[in-house]
Amino acid sequence: MAAAEPAARKRRPKGHFAAGAGRAKRPRGAGRQLEAGMRGILITCNMNERKCVGEAYSLLGEYGDLLYGPEQFSDHEERLSGSDREEDEDDVEAALKKEVGQIRASTEQKLRRFQSVESGANNVVFIRTQGIEPENLVHHILKDMHTTKKKKTRVILRMLPISGTCKAFMEDMKKYTETFFEPWFKAPNKGTFQIVYKARNNSHMSREEVIKELAGIVGSLNPENKVDLSNPQYTIVVEIIKTVCCLSVVRDYVLFRKYNLQEVVKSNKEDAQQNPSSVTEQNSEVAKAETEEQEKSSKEVKEENRNQSEIESEPKGNDALIV
Repeated sequence: MAAAEPAARKRRPKGHFAAGAGRAKRPRGAGRQLEAGMRGILITCNMNERKCVGEAYSLLGEYGDLLYGPEQFSDHEERLSGSDREEDEDDVEAALKKEVGQIRASTEQKLRRFQSVESGANNVVFIRTQGIEPENLVHHILKDMHTTKKKKTRVILRMLPISGTCKAFMEDMKKYTETFFEPWFKAPNKGTFQIVYKARNNSHMSREEVIKELAGIVGSLNPENKVDLSNPQYTIVVEIIKTVCCLSVVRDYVLFRKYNLQEVVKSNKEDAQQNPSSVTEQNSEVAKAETEEQEKSSKEVKEENRNQSEIESEPKGNDALIV
C-alpha cells in the first residue's frame, strides 16, 4: 500500500498536460488583439510565427532607425542612471533583480515603436506601429531589397502596410473609406487603381459586394479615377481578419512582386529582360485569384499563366477588380 501512494500522488487531471502545452505554444503578442483603430504592418509567414516576429522586429528596427532615427525614451536614461548606485547595494539578490528589471524595461521600450499583436489568423503576424507611416516604411524596405537583391528574411513572405483599420461590416467600411481614400482619390487628386481582396476567418462578408462598394466610393470622390488592371498607379489592399478590416493604398504592387520579400530579391536578369509587353502581362496577373502564400513561386507563375486568357476576356467592370 505504501508503494502505491507515491504513484497516486503523481497523477494529474485529464487534459493537464495538453493544457500546459497549449500555454507553451501561445504565440507572441498573446493578450493584445488586432482591433479597429490600429495601424501597422500585416505580415504573412511560413509556419513559424515566433521566428517571423523576431525577423520583423529586426528588419523594421533596422529601417526604422534609418528613416526616423533611433527611438527616443524620455525616462530610459534616468532608469539606467540608477545603476550607478549599484555599488551601494549590499544585497546581491536585490542588485540582480534590479538589473533584470532594467533589461526588461529597456526591451519593452525598444518594442514601443513596433509591437506585435495577435492577428486572429494562422501564419499571419500583425505589428502595430506608432509614430511612423507604415506605407512609407514598407515601400522603402521593398525598394531597397529590390535594388540590392539582398535577402534579409527566411520565414517572412509578404509585408503589407496597414494605414487604417475599421470594423468588417459593410456600413462601417463604407463610412470609413469615404474619408480614408481622400488623400489619393479625392479631387483634385486622381489616379488609376485596382483592388486586391483577402478574407481570413470571416464568412459574413461578400467579396463581390465589398469590391463593388469600394470601387464606387473611389469613383464618387473623383469621376476621373479609373480602373486599370494593366498598369495602375495605386493598389487598394483589403485584408479582412475576423471582424477587422485592414486597409492600405500602395504603389509598385506589381514591381515589388505583390510585396513579397522572397520574390522581390530575385536576380536582376528577370527585370532586365522585361519589355513593355511583358510588364503589361505581369501587371495583368495581379487580377487573378492569389494562390496560397506557402506555394512555391514557380507554381504561382504556372497557375497565373494558365488563367491569363480567362481574365483578359472578362469585361473590366467592378467584378474585374477582384483579385
